[in-house]
Amino acid sequence: MLLYNDSWSQIPGDKHPWALSRPAREVWPEIWDTIGPLFSHVMATGATPLGYLGPEHAQALDLCRAPVSVAEVAAQLKLPAVVTKVLLSDLVDCGALTTKPPQFHHNPTDRSLLEAVLDGLRRQL
Repeated sequence: MLLYNDSWSQIPGDKHPWALSRPAREVWPEIWDTIGPLFSHVMATGATPLGYLGPEHAQALDLCRAPVSVAEVAAQLKLPAVVTKVLLSDLVDCGALTTKPPQFHHNPTDRSLLEAVLDGLRRQL
């Protein structure tokens, strides 16, 4: 919902005063794909995004609603992992995302696990 003062009334232009107290999506449907993620970011974090977030950023942000790996996001976006890392870094820099190291449910150097992987690879060759 848009609530604003007189000095901000120039932003909606001819949509003022109609835009007052209407949902932003209803006021600007023609640019919602661009500004929607920015509104969502501000509402979710209370922080103003830094710089421009492109459509790729919005897609990446949408995929990160639950914890997910960079590789999974890259696969969903059909982008190389290095490109996806840049997009996600932009989102972290502007405060839209937070990161945390992976949690291992097993010892990552468990010898029996490594031997099972090696056996599987040998069977494939």
